[in-house]
Amino acid sequence: MKKLLSCLLLTLITGAAVAASPAPIAAERGMVVTAQQYATRIGVDVLKQGGNAIDAAVAVGYALAVVYPAAGNLGGGGFMTVMFADGRRAFIDFREKAPLAATANMFLDAQGNVVPDLSTRGHLAVAVPGTVAGLEYIRAKYGTRPLRTLIDPAIRLAERGFVLAQGDAEMLWEGSADFRKDAASAAIFLHAGKPWQPGDTLKQPDLARTLKLIRARGAPGFYQGETAAKLVAASRAGGGILSQADLDAYDVREMPPLECDYRGFRIVSAPPPSSGGVVICEILNVLEGYPLPDYGWGSARAIHVQIEAMRQAYIDRNQLLGDQRFVKNPVDQMLDKAYGARIRAGIDPQRAGISTKLVPGAGFNEGSHTTHYSIADSFGNAVAVTYTLNDWFGARVTAGGTGVLLNNEMDDFTAKVGVPNLYGLVQGENNRIEPGKRPLSSMAPTIVVKDRKPWMILGTPGGSRIITAVTLTLLNVIDYGMDLQEAVDAPRIHQQWLPEETYVEARALSADTRAILESMGHRLTVPQPENHVAAILIGAPALNAKPVGGNRFYGAIDPRRNTGLAAGY
Repeated sequence: MKKLLSCLLLTLITGAAVAASPAPIAAERGMVVTAQQYATRIGVDVLKQGGNAIDAAVAVGYALAVVYPAAGNLGGGGFMTVMFADGRRAFIDFREKAPLAATANMFLDAQGNVVPDLSTRGHLAVAVPGTVAGLEYIRAKYGTRPLRTLIDPAIRLAERGFVLAQGDAEMLWEGSADFRKDAASAAIFLHAGKPWQPGDTLKQPDLARTLKLIRARGAPGFYQGETAAKLVAASRAGGGILSQADLDAYDVREMPPLECDYRGFRIVSAPPPSSGGVVICEILNVLEGYPLPDYGWGSARAIHVQIEAMRQAYIDRNQLLGDQRFVKNPVDQMLDKAYGARIRAGIDPQRAGISTKLVPGAGFNEGSHTTHYSIADSFGNAVAVTYTLNDWFGARVTAGGTGVLLNNEMDDFTAKVGVPNLYGLVQGENNRIEPGKRPLSSMAPTIVVKDRKPWMILGTPGGSRIITAVTLTLLNVIDYGMDLQEAVDAPRIHQQWLPEETYVEARALSADTRAILESMGHRLTVPQPENHVAAILIGAPALNAKPVGGNRFYGAIDPRRNTGLAAGY
């Protein structure tokens, strides 16, 4: 049996056939890819009018707060990775922060057990929002257009309303039961107490007023005055701990992005407090030592080593990383090519690893719900933005009179060591709750550099699955020769150390490949909710392809959620 298995593993085994994908969307001068068609069109209009990619990113950010309430937001936070035309890179951290009154045990009962839903639903789950501060920081420093120009389209959509497509309505249906429990949310996201339907027009006058206050005063229009008072009042009424002092103390951080190399390409992504870039690079460092193109997409050998690289990288993520203002992150060791080689040397080519027997930093010599958009302009700038309320519709509460849905980002902290969070992540002491701390994230807005210029821009929602979805999309383009839309469409796997099982999307594995992997000890299970990758490729639709006519920009939106649009001009 062992000899037969070895022979099978040495044979190229292709995975289940991937359904034919449409060609990527092509354009000559710029590209915008977002999860909602209205937001995409607003971003393209900004580019057409001479704005740069940063201007378009700000306009899209405000627009998504109106037309994509499940994750687009004013009440959440996120990250932005930027590569400028002159080669400079920047990473903007506008991640939410724990309120000043937060405590390490705030979600535990008297016996020390995690109280169900306390960190995911209601006002106690809310961290200090950073989105408005982040958008205003990047606009003021790197944008070229006035705030009024960039925010007015969002105000019009909120005031006049927008027509719900099928995907928009379906998204709202997911939150209907919780909206009924919160009067401020029900007044907006239910129609006379019933779910909105495709073809209905959703108007949000309270949100329009909040946006107008931002237009008038910038970030202070949100963090001070009328809106701030309503946010604090809603928190107090709902048993939360958000205060004016929290809003006053919020700060945006700009820092160098995290970078690594994979087969001659430069990966530019998110540093802590995101784990995204670190873990993507750790996985790629392990996989770089395998001839994945020779193994073939979906083969048992390729899937096996991908699972094992993910398994070790996620235990390092969960146990070693946290907000760098509070803990020392061993990023240099985790990015070391020699460390990747030591992990690779420990992977048994014929047997699955056992998660519970792994330890973080094993090779050291000495530790989904979101939305992403990608933008490229004619000047040579590239922007990748991932921002979030954490879960769909965040804590599923709205601050009365503001139209602002609030995040449940406190669940991204370690409520108790060894207890899974919303995404099943079992995290360590480095990510425990502390006042003013940012929770560890998996968001990974990523830009890939080729010949010293931005070549690929991508990211996705999906909680802990963000990292693996971005990694697999990169592999599909670089190692397996797919065009961009094929790479985004291809079925995915996901392994995150614990639970032991590997999540597998439908048609990701052939029956033969699945049987081989299971005989090696892999536990395979049904997928978690879908990611929604938004990606751009610059130059040609695939790595070794030629441009289509005079088009330089190629966009792809994930079909999995039935929303979104890639468009250019």
